[in-house]
Amino acid sequence: MKKTDLTRRIQAAAGTATADIVIKNARIIDVFNREIAEGDVAITDGIIVGIGNYQGKETIDAEGKWLCPSFIDGHVHIESSMVTPSEFAKVVLPHGVTTVITDPHEIGNVSGVEGIQFMLDDSENLPLDALTMLPSCVPATPFENSGAELGADDLGPLFEHDRVIGLAEVMDYPSLRSASPGLIDKIALTSEYSRLVDGHLAGLPEEAINVYRAAGVSTDHECNTVEDAKARLRRGMYLLIREGSVAKDLKKLLPVVNERNVRRCLFCTDDKHLDDLVEEGSIDHNIRLAIGEGMDPLMAIQMATLNAAECYGLYTKGAIAPGFDADFLLLDDLDALHIASVYKEGRLVARDGEALSINGANTTPPMSLTDTLHFPDVAAEDLAIRMAGGSTANVIQIIPNQLQTIKRVETVDTAGDIFSVSIEHDQLKMAVVERHHATGNIGLGIVKGFGLKAGAIATTVAHDSHNLVAVGTNDTDLLAAIKALRDMKGGLVMVKDGSVIASLSLEIGGLMSSAGHEEVLKGLEELNTSLKDIGFTGDFNPFLTLSFLTLPVIPSIKLTDLGLFDVDEMKHIPVRAKG
Repeated sequence: MKKTDLTRRIQAAAGTATADIVIKNARIIDVFNREIAEGDVAITDGIIVGIGNYQGKETIDAEGKWLCPSFIDGHVHIESSMVTPSEFAKVVLPHGVTTVITDPHEIGNVSGVEGIQFMLDDSENLPLDALTMLPSCVPATPFENSGAELGADDLGPLFEHDRVIGLAEVMDYPSLRSASPGLIDKIALTSEYSRLVDGHLAGLPEEAINVYRAAGVSTDHECNTVEDAKARLRRGMYLLIREGSVAKDLKKLLPVVNERNVRRCLFCTDDKHLDDLVEEGSIDHNIRLAIGEGMDPLMAIQMATLNAAECYGLYTKGAIAPGFDADFLLLDDLDALHIASVYKEGRLVARDGEALSINGANTTPPMSLTDTLHFPDVAAEDLAIRMAGGSTANVIQIIPNQLQTIKRVETVDTAGDIFSVSIEHDQLKMAVVERHHATGNIGLGIVKGFGLKAGAIATTVAHDSHNLVAVGTNDTDLLAAIKALRDMKGGLVMVKDGSVIASLSLEIGGLMSSAGHEEVLKGLEELNTSLKDIGFTGDFNPFLTLSFLTLPVIPSIKLTDLGLFDVDEMKHIPVRAKG
């Protein structure tokens, strides 16, 4: 900080110089004591310099509204919104979020350093602080093919960026447990830069927490039971309570939070679709749910502000107090958390649910990021699941609104030793087509729980390697969906009777659209409306659910381009089961 800036702020705090902005008539939310305070709030150079009796060059009359620190999302993949960072900002700012801890491992798995650099570039100069944790696991596991491989040497230069604050979710537990040199190099590099390391302990035994903590990992967002959450808190981890589009853990985990441990708890969204962000909100939705479950509003706000800031070492964020960034909200209603206006560094950036003009980077992606689907033509015989004379199969059973799945062994229909889809028994065909290196790999499996009565759906959003994944009731529609996605350069598609009935193009890495969020929202609405045409009646998002059926680090059974994968046994298994 320049001496002149420091002097100016001190003089404004002391009242010997006029502050830039003063907020009057506000009910100040004190997140340190969890109580409501009174007084003028003085701001100079975008920093809060005092609470008391002040005059400013500009006065904001809060008219009795609650003055609240703006919200921080503790862990989010911007790519899951299917829009670029500059468009994402327009969506979350009206919901009171001015800081996100983002992990660009989706685009990193597709396009490596070039994809991560695009995310950094496109989030420059926004009224949203997109603080980045570098992907730790690209590829996520050795059990699939991704578009890139990132070692410590690749990540090193990125640590020089002023918005890179650490290493993102370490999800390859076998490599961590065995102290694999590649992963150890990344963690050691992060330590050299005095940065943070995020965890990812989905479905792991309690002793695994010891391994993560010994490695310096300080967070986990993958808890879905009170027992798991308490075990992490007991060993000194921060607990990130997630409420996304698929993983909805808040109501299950909230009972673990109490007066004694609340300061180690915060909120995140992880993966949330654009339509859910618009309709429900972001971290503001987590807060409303927590209040609805009986949590004191000030405790919920503390979790979304001060706790999140301290977890990630953001010591000038998360509070209305001198020395803190002037990132704040004015609330009309505390219990309903109605956000009247949003300010970033003392500047109004959103009002009444609408973002004001944002002059972000709007970076044009290089051609290498818009040409990422490379695979040979797929024929009907490539989709045949051969049962070798048997009729008993290992089946993926989805759990609505959960990332975990159930491994089932069921009798299936066959025709000439080939699996036949059964709509009656809800046994559909699933395919994962490797789309990065034209290997020709196609993983095939049987899935139940979608309840489709006709057609097929497919997407190139398939965590974390983002190969093409499809599920359908017949091969004709599956093939049509696969071809359509290649023609579209990636996205989401729905097919019936061999024809595309709804689609959304995501040409940037097969993950994001270069269009504005309003246009993307219309495409999602068209897809949602068309679901009835293929007989879908579930209370979950089938595209999002499908996108996580390829993630072989979350129990119990998934499908990769190399075949069916038993996460509990950490090995690929045949579709045909013994018996």
